[in-house]
Amino acid sequence: MSNTILTGDRPTGKLHLGHYVGSLKKRVEMQADPDNKLYIMIADMQALTDNAKNPEKVSANVLEVALDYLAIGLDPSKTTIFIQSMIPQLAELTMYYLNLVSVGRVRRNPTVKTEIEQKNFGEGVPTGFFIYPVSQAADITAFKANLVPVGEDQKPMLEQTQEIVHSFNNTYQEVLVEPKAVLPPKGQGRLPGIDGNGKMSKSLGNGIYLSDPAEVLAKKVMSMYTDPNHIHVEDPGQVEGNMVFTYLDVFGTDKEAIEEMKAHYRRGGLGDVKIKRYLIDVLEAEFGPIRARREEFAKDPAAVMEMLKKGSADAEQIAAATLAEVKSAMGINYFA
Repeated sequence: MSNTILTGDRPTGKLHLGHYVGSLKKRVEMQADPDNKLYIMIADMQALTDNAKNPEKVSANVLEVALDYLAIGLDPSKTTIFIQSMIPQLAELTMYYLNLVSVGRVRRNPTVKTEIEQKNFGEGVPTGFFIYPVSQAADITAFKANLVPVGEDQKPMLEQTQEIVHSFNNTYQEVLVEPKAVLPPKGQGRLPGIDGNGKMSKSLGNGIYLSDPAEVLAKKVMSMYTDPNHIHVEDPGQVEGNMVFTYLDVFGTDKEAIEEMKAHYRRGGLGDVKIKRYLIDVLEAEFGPIRARREEFAKDPAAVMEMLKKGSADAEQIAAATLAEVKSAMGINYFA
């Protein structure tokens, strides 16, 4: 069975290991299946909903995100990578869908409520940010994606899209495709920050980035949160909540060696510096080659932007075809 998949990222900064674990690695796996058609969107319009007064932050990071995509192995000959704002049909679809959704329904969206609280918007929430679930519905349905990789915290956004699809198809004609969520395996969807915070986040500054030089990666690992009570090497240490072991569980390949280290740490006699150096080697083995590829692509930014231009042109053709069907179903294709 062939699948059409849509996913993407906000260009508000370079991508980090949390993105890699949560979605990027899975995208490369999806790309390898010849039955999949993969669309990956750099969601600059969505990023502007809470960065409208700092557009340079968004525009400057479009290239950075594209470099991260190419570095991890996304191939523009197999995957359509595009910039959201270069597809004007998405904004038009959003407008039509807004008429099918009440203000109350958007206000009840758990993800929107949580993010408004986190950003301390209060009554000053930008309207574009408030309605971005509807914009996401336009993104997904424009490409008739039947699969959308999301984290658990984003499930309400996809449910909103499913409701819009039902409403549109029932009100007009069966045009839109209902998407299904592709959730990460339980316990694998989120990588905590190096400070022990439950989420690695650009805004919290607790991430390791795909583009970090080797010395920066090493410095960040050496600053990782471990067991605050493990003061001396001979002290018994706690593995649970220790970020070094959390990361080793995610990225380490020698599981037997890691379990032995955990046992040694618990009984005492194993220092934090030693386990951190082991983790540095593990991360360098996986991300050193990614960093090297990124540096090569970064030597020719014009070629990367040309790739995005072509991807956006290809994506616009698909979105335009869907928009034409939507307008026909609504009876507003006046000059057809």
